[in-house]
Amino acid sequence: MNTFLVLVVAMALDGALGEPKWLWDRFPHPAVLMGRAVGYLDKTLNNGSSQWVKGVLTLIILVAGAWLLGVILAQFGWLVEVIVAAVLLAQKSLAQHVTAVADALRISVQDGRMAVAQIVGRDTSDMDGPAVSRAAIESAAENFSDGIIAPAFWFLLGGLPGILIYKVTNTADSMIGYRTPKHKEFGWAAARFDDVLNLVPARLTAAGIAALYGHLAQFSDISESALQHRSPNAGWPEAAMAQVLGVALSGPRSYDGEMRDFPYVNSEGKHDVGPDDIDGSVSVLWRVWVAVLILCTLAGVVIA
Repeated sequence: MNTFLVLVVAMALDGALGEPKWLWDRFPHPAVLMGRAVGYLDKTLNNGSSQWVKGVLTLIILVAGAWLLGVILAQFGWLVEVIVAAVLLAQKSLAQHVTAVADALRISVQDGRMAVAQIVGRDTSDMDGPAVSRAAIESAAENFSDGIIAPAFWFLLGGLPGILIYKVTNTADSMIGYRTPKHKEFGWAAARFDDVLNLVPARLTAAGIAALYGHLAQFSDISESALQHRSPNAGWPEAAMAQVLGVALSGPRSYDGEMRDFPYVNSEGKHDVGPDDIDGSVSVLWRVWVAVLILCTLAGVVIA
């Protein structure tokens, strides 16, 4: 079975089953194992001098280990490839987590804060309803790129080694890629490599969202908004999502008790964002997901 068709089956499996709780209650999820590996290297190497060098060494160890594991697993055939790829995709679980924020927000702002705290890293205790909604939509857009499009992209280019290298790098970036005193130097290599790996997928995600909703003519506006974002990649899917939904995203938010004055993405869009807009973002995710599934199926059939 060619790589496109393997990806199609993996996407369908993930879309249907998501993250089976009964399975991951019994066994550690691969993302958890990757996190443990990153945590061990952080604890072991992130000390003393030459932190930048040790950070590069950490990235090399993680990438080499992911590549070797991918090569070994690929020897067991397409069924193993399907299962591993499905586990490393996150469409259904992302949609469920984002939808949960909309449902909770309809009950109360406090319920919305508690739900969105499960999917974002910013402070949520003082958020109002629109801030909760913006955070959920931003998470939907960014994680659709990071959790579905980018892994699929690197699986198509590099098979299991490709998707495993991407996922371990993305995990490392989420754990040690922050510009804090502890990780500014040590996590630099992981953060920059993650930026490189997401460079194309983030823009493909934005283009896909815009194309399916007839906004390609406004892609220059999406590009301009994306460049206002603090992240070189996350701004692209967020800007496209903001354009399609007609809302303003990003903007000021608090991290660790410190308010950051970030600019809005699509600032002319609606600021009074609500749970219906969150539901709209989930619909966008599924529509683009179906389009990717169809395109990969057609490519797989043609190649076969």
